Amino acid sequence: MQEGSLSDTDAAALTADLIRCPSVTPEEGGALVLLEKVLAGAGFACTRADRGGVANLFARWGQKGHPRSFGFNGHTDVVPVGDEAAWTRPPFGAEVHDGVMFGRGATDMKSGVAAFAAAAIDFVTNTPPDGAVILAITGDEEGDALDGTAALLDHMAQAGEKMSVCLVGEPTCPNEMGEMMKIGRRGSMTAYFTVTGVQGHSAYPHRAKNPLPAMARLMDRLASHTLDEGSEHFDASTLAVVTIDTGNPANNVIPAQTRSTVNIRFNDLHTSASLTEWMQAEADVVAAEFGVAIEMALKVSGESFLTPPGPLSDLVARAVKAETGRHPVLSTTGGTSDARFVKDHCPVVEFGLVGKTMHQVDECVPVEQIHQLKAIYGRILRDYFA
Repeated sequence: MQEGSLSDTDAAALTADLIRCPSVTPEEGGALVLLEKVLAGAGFACTRADRGGVANLFARWGQKGHPRSFGFNGHTDVVPVGDEAAWTRPPFGAEVHDGVMFGRGATDMKSGVAAFAAAAIDFVTNTPPDGAVILAITGDEEGDALDGTAALLDHMAQAGEKMSVCLVGEPTCPNEMGEMMKIGRRGSMTAYFTVTGVQGHSAYPHRAKNPLPAMARLMDRLASHTLDEGSEHFDASTLAVVTIDTGNPANNVIPAQTRSTVNIRFNDLHTSASLTEWMQAEADVVAAEFGVAIEMALKVSGESFLTPPGPLSDLVARAVKAETGRHPVLSTTGGTSDARFVKDHCPVVEFGLVGKTMHQVDECVPVEQIHQLKAIYGRILRDYFA
């Protein structure tokens, strides 16, 4: 990493170095090795909390267990590049053109990790605080996330480490820097339905039990139902039928089985358990009506959660306003993030870059925004420990 003195760590240079590490989930790619070297060189106590083949880094400056411990959570793993030939710049080149840095992870979220690391290094070097600064960085946010931030939090519990509050550095701004922060997230769950009937000849449907009409009826009942109209801090919950699969190439055969998948993004008016109970009841009604068997399997990615507006969101909003001139909207929109794990540990909010190019071909970030994000993070740290 090219940088000036320790009092002016170059966040853009660190971002570039991280992008050059091909850390496609679940590969570490050298990113956490690099970050550990940089942080350890600034006096952070670093521990690898790897689990299940996933690389994770815990770094702390200051006293362990201090009641004023500001935490940051982020990830260095990235999604695959896709069709590399479609990229106009090398996906791991970190090339800068017209003030814009290109590369996988430029937005999501190596720049966020680099910006906070640089801000934290400068802060503890220039004005050592009465407290602790913690970075919990995973290599498994873009994957199954079973052994990423969850493993870091398990490590912290076992080691007696504690964050008082936590900032997650995911991209949160839709179009302009500073316009939005996240104070919660919707829950996410996926239901997999299998309807089993009796195979038969399509000319003699009375001798078969066709699973397809039953599946169509069930999917219509689920998709036509209004889950809610939204709540104080959340938009209305949504249910999407994302696939119905039968795989029957014959036009004269009634198949024995068909499958479908439903994804639900739900607000704080529901839990995965209450939604499971509702879907099971609907499936039971349809199964009885059509005389078929319906099985349901579930994957819950996270429950909905909210950090009520208060001291932590105010702290972040003030810093964003001071550096960008914008007062961020407090939002709960978007998909899931690792904040869904952190919320069980301490109060958590999210703030990061403009996310327009994340996961896209030619993912990129204006270099100026990296420096701006570092300034915001630095101000948050100074104000928290003031």
